[in-house]
Amino acid sequence: MPAAANLYYIAHEANNHSRPPVILIHGAGGSHLSWPPHLRRLHDQRMFALDLPAHGKSEGIGHHAIEDYVHDVLEFMAEIGVYSAILVGHSMGGAIALSAAICFPERVTALVLVGSGGRLHVAPALLRAASDSSTFESAVRIIHDTSFSSQSGRIKELSTERMMETRPAVLYGDLMACDAFDVMDRLSKLSLPTLIVCGSDDKMTPLHSSEFLRDHIAGACLEVVTNAGHMVMLEQPNIVSDLLVDFLNSIPYHFG
Repeated sequence: MPAAANLYYIAHEANNHSRPPVILIHGAGGSHLSWPPHLRRLHDQRMFALDLPAHGKSEGIGHHAIEDYVHDVLEFMAEIGVYSAILVGHSMGGAIALSAAICFPERVTALVLVGSGGRLHVAPALLRAASDSSTFESAVRIIHDTSFSSQSGRIKELSTERMMETRPAVLYGDLMACDAFDVMDRLSKLSLPTLIVCGSDDKMTPLHSSEFLRDHIAGACLEVVTNAGHMVMLEQPNIVSDLLVDFLNSIPYHFG
């Protein structure tokens, strides 16, 4: 089982030094499986998809603060020999990527923010449900009922099953970290290539959250994907993959 800095990961074309390294960071209660297979294995791209601590196949404990996850990602990058990378984050993963870019700009080449925002408010009812192991299943159901469009039956079922494997305390910690996250007044500090992707039916982080990112990050581009909700990369993997490839190929990169 490949691991670096105690984080499980899968890599694709890891030694392809003609391309910039890309780190895929999943959202709350997720894992590397939150990214569909062909997005994790983009042709001619150097991809790394990790499991955050206590998620998926990674050991350890989860965190209650986005900043702690940032340090985990930076330690992971250092251990695989990557100083600066393109960070692709979904939801909480987007918060991690944003925080890394603001606090450690030299470590981030570019950003892709999927279903994310500069602030990630979590509904009190969801926090209450997640805080108690006896209502953990209810919390997972709430998340998935608001994360998919109406057309995603089997995909939604699989995602629900995977999140149910997460320890209740880990999901609660993730949601607490999201609820405390707020960099709305720091986005103007960013000046790096940024792609923002949002599902048209996203109820967890609605379109206005992505529009705020676009309007406050210099030069950012927003792509809205129809017939998709918060889990846009699972519902419309081909479209998201094409958007990501076009963006990655637009980033100037010279190894060495």
